[in-house]
Amino acid sequence: MPLSELEINPWLEKKNEFEILIDARSPHEYAYSHIKNAQNLYALNDKEHHEIGCIYKENRSLAKVLGAKYISENLQNIIDKVYDSCKVGSVVGIYCAKGGMRSASIATVLSMIGYRVVRLNGGYKSFRAHVRQVLESKVDTKFITLFGNTGCFKTKLIKALSPSINLENIANHLGSVFGEINGAQPSQKAFEDELFFELNRLKGKVCFAEGESRKIGSLTLPATLHEALRSGVCVEVKASLSRRIECIMQDYQNVDDKYFYACMSKISPFIKTKAKQEAIEAFERNDIAKVSEILLTKYYDKVYKKAAKIDISINSDNFDEALLRLNEIREEVLRGEFPRK
Repeated sequence: MPLSELEINPWLEKKNEFEILIDARSPHEYAYSHIKNAQNLYALNDKEHHEIGCIYKENRSLAKVLGAKYISENLQNIIDKVYDSCKVGSVVGIYCAKGGMRSASIATVLSMIGYRVVRLNGGYKSFRAHVRQVLESKVDTKFITLFGNTGCFKTKLIKALSPSINLENIANHLGSVFGEINGAQPSQKAFEDELFFELNRLKGKVCFAEGESRKIGSLTLPATLHEALRSGVCVEVKASLSRRIECIMQDYQNVDDKYFYACMSKISPFIKTKAKQEAIEAFERNDIAKVSEILLTKYYDKVYKKAAKIDISINSDNFDEALLRLNEIREEVLRGEFPRK
């Protein structure tokens, strides 16, 4: 059949077959959150979507007529983009907000051209309900979770290990007061959507992760995932002060003045005035090593809360040796030899 409509589970099972996945919602809706790898080929742009929404409250028939007119005008661009992306006969996935007129209109036209269109029944709303259900369920992944003070190369280790989940990368936040160095965080919905796909990828596996608090910047980890991270094999990563300074210097190299002062203001209640002033003076003379040392010893180490459960400790001063030891621990876990009784 050129056009089919599936419920969320069979639709997701078919997702890898899509040559292109179309999000037919407005650009604003798409930017806030969308299904992974979807392209925004909107049926209505932001202005049109807002206008139709207002009219719909007063006159549904008029809203549908005007909506159909706008969609018809936008179809040419959609058809061109789809044709440029994949040949006629390809499998195309599509969804809108609730599985209504926006995705139905585009799906019908593309199927008439000859594309095999698979439409998501219930749209993005049904996907979100599925995501919430999965994230509220017990996590089917065994974690080897890295804990330790700031600057012990935990994130660098996670990036080098496989399989792993990089929660800070997904949250676009370093998990500290200077965490927003890389820009704005995604929405909570977008964060959860990405976690859903990552946990699906890691289902049934023994996986490395960093032991984050439930809050990563403005985002919140699902309670089930937070619990799974702490109930796995908990590894404390240690490092010498000189290596820790080296580690966090990389994060502070590109911090601009305004952001630095704003962050220092945030931590004022948790750092002594003298130490704060010394850090600011070091920053102003571009002594990033000294800034890092002060923040580590006078702030981060003071507020760090050690994990309640630690199964083993390693040292990351020699990065390659730490990497080797963590991979050995994973092999022991796979063989059922760790944690030792």
